[in-house]
Amino acid sequence: MRSRATAYPLVAVLGWGVMFPILASALNWVDPLNLTTARYLLAVVVLVAILLLREGAGALRPGGRAREVVVLGVVGFAGFNLLTSLALEHAAPQQISLFVATTPVITQLVRWARDGVRPKPLLLALSLVALVGVGLVITRGSLAGLGQFGLGGLMMIGAVLGWGIYTHGASRFGEWSPLRFTTLTALAGTVAMLVLSIGADAVGWQHAPGAADLAAVAPQLAYAALVGAVIAVLAWNTGVQRLGAANAALFMNLVPVITFAVQIVRGYRPEPVELVGAAITIAALIAANLAARPRSASLPRPSAVTDPIAVTDPVAVSAR
Repeated sequence: MRSRATAYPLVAVLGWGVMFPILASALNWVDPLNLTTARYLLAVVVLVAILLLREGAGALRPGGRAREVVVLGVVGFAGFNLLTSLALEHAAPQQISLFVATTPVITQLVRWARDGVRPKPLLLALSLVALVGVGLVITRGSLAGLGQFGLGGLMMIGAVLGWGIYTHGASRFGEWSPLRFTTLTALAGTVAMLVLSIGADAVGWQHAPGAADLAAVAPQLAYAALVGAVIAVLAWNTGVQRLGAANAALFMNLVPVITFAVQIVRGYRPEPVELVGAAITIAALIAANLAARPRSASLPRPSAVTDPIAVTDPVAVSAR
């Protein structure tokens, strides 16, 4: 049974790892804000339909927790996904995926800042090692490449930090099902995305896509919404429930591996220093996740959202 349970997070990280190159290709036709908004408008319709079928209309009511839901939805879903889409205009998908893989570690740091729960010194040291690996990938081992970190890297730091806050906030919703928490926060985040996109279109920061533009990215949009934002999320939450959040979080380190593989298949030829940097980052993150796990983490946990390092949607994340 346990071996079967690993299929769920594997499905999730496979979906997310493939999604970054797909989203990057769609940006040739649709601006990042409008692309993200269109993606989640479609995903929210599906999530709401599933929630109504499984838990009924009552599950759509926040039950006196509307403020928390809105804040987490705006910071998590809207913040993470909008910043990730914007960052893809300034950085390659394989670089973005390495930042996303740091989400479990960043969540531990957020927990330290908000709750005073100090992570192990080893965790902090390994986090720095992971960032060194990211730096090697971005700069390709040359100090002259530091300028490539630029705006895209800063956006991803903000994106992952926002998702860390969102993930930490999920620990206060242990009485809700993962589906309900995801759907309601996604609703709040999507409303924020829609308002921002309309405003950006109005002031000329971006341009509302025409029917031809949306048709051109229909396959990418369908994948990002249905696979990346619905199937992967539900598979991830199921895996977290069956394996425990700490064990499931280890699978997040496969996201950059999958993204690199997709890019290589598409013709990208990474330099040796990039592969070394990616290997350093992944190894450090795996070690950090192992160091952060409590001794009882090997046993399945009853609820995904009660564990502070559970990640509901890394794009995500997206890609989180």
